[in-house]
Amino acid sequence: MIFNKAIIASTFILATTLIMTGCENKPQVNNEKTRGFELAQKYIILDGHIDVPYRLEKKWQDVSMATADGDFDYPRAKSGGLNAPFMSIYIPAVLQLTGGSKKLADKLIDSVETIAANAPDKFAIAASVKDVQQHFQQGIISLPMGMENGSPIEGKLENLTHFYNRGVRYITLSHSKANHISDSSYDPLRPARGLTDFGKALITEMNNIGMMIDVSHISDDSFYQVIELSKAPVIASHSSARHFIPGFERNMSDDMLIKLAKNGGVIQINFGSTFISKKSREHNDTYKLALNKFLKANTLTKASPEAEEFKQQYLQVTPFDYASLDDVLDHFDHVIKLIGIDHVGIGSDYDGVGDSLPTGLKDVASYPNLIDGLLERGYSEAEISKILSANVLRVWSEVEHYAADH
Repeated sequence: MIFNKAIIASTFILATTLIMTGCENKPQVNNEKTRGFELAQKYIILDGHIDVPYRLEKKWQDVSMATADGDFDYPRAKSGGLNAPFMSIYIPAVLQLTGGSKKLADKLIDSVETIAANAPDKFAIAASVKDVQQHFQQGIISLPMGMENGSPIEGKLENLTHFYNRGVRYITLSHSKANHISDSSYDPLRPARGLTDFGKALITEMNNIGMMIDVSHISDDSFYQVIELSKAPVIASHSSARHFIPGFERNMSDDMLIKLAKNGGVIQINFGSTFISKKSREHNDTYKLALNKFLKANTLTKASPEAEEFKQQYLQVTPFDYASLDDVLDHFDHVIKLIGIDHVGIGSDYDGVGDSLPTGLKDVASYPNLIDGLLERGYSEAEISKILSANVLRVWSEVEHYAADH
């Protein structure tokens, strides 16, 4: 399921197997009452991007209970202190060609509503900053939603209103391919050279309706055009620093980060190893080349059983090089030193990057590990509270206020 998403998205993220390092992706419940654990329970933790809806589209599970697989369920979320995971309404780029983007988006929103309706003592839909704060006081996990890929808008501004009314509070303008809104960082074709004319109009409408603009996935030209056009702060819901992987356009360059800060926006750090570690990225790129050569030589597709067998055999010989918690912390350090503590948050991409998650950050029970790491690097409790949620809640609030005034 998750590996298929990675193939569809061409995000180069390996759905690695247990054989890679012997590190099983089992639920990680942090039972040690560290300082990080205490702060995780004290403050709202908002994660900008968790792919639960698409995971459940492929295999429904009751995430109000412990699940044997996946990165998210209620017990692990509570243990890790997660209060506001943005549920990603992920729309594969292939649907831009075949049709069905809007239908799938509505179906995934239905699934999030079902999660909340089936366990109202544990989950609730959150459509505002006030909702998140109230749910936190009530001990309920908020489920705000963000749409990953704007293709369900289908060129109709009334669909923006439709999805806003259904609870979507940010839109990632494009995904792995250019669409009718924006070029993509993953797509070598740049038909719009940034935003399309409709995309430019959409930016204004998103500002006016109170929808956060997500610049993750879009091309550099698209990003700069968004920054020029948007009257409200924007987010990068699940991106990391290009400084550590030069040439990887999916991450944000230093110049982009500086522009993001001037806009008042926030980058939410993606935990996927291939976003974080140059070694992980290079391993994955080498694997891709070998796989494509094998598929071409044998007239096969990536969806074939032989492709999966090739992957497992390849990884037996060349185990995947996981990023570490320290590697992730390096990204936080870099961003904070460059643009300040007010412009960084968390966008793990749990349930969206397969088994490529770093050591120490394998699931939603792991946020205390991140906090302990930040403490060890000298960050204060007040600074950490900004990283955990205050920065993104500030942007969300400013977007709400801008819309209320227009």
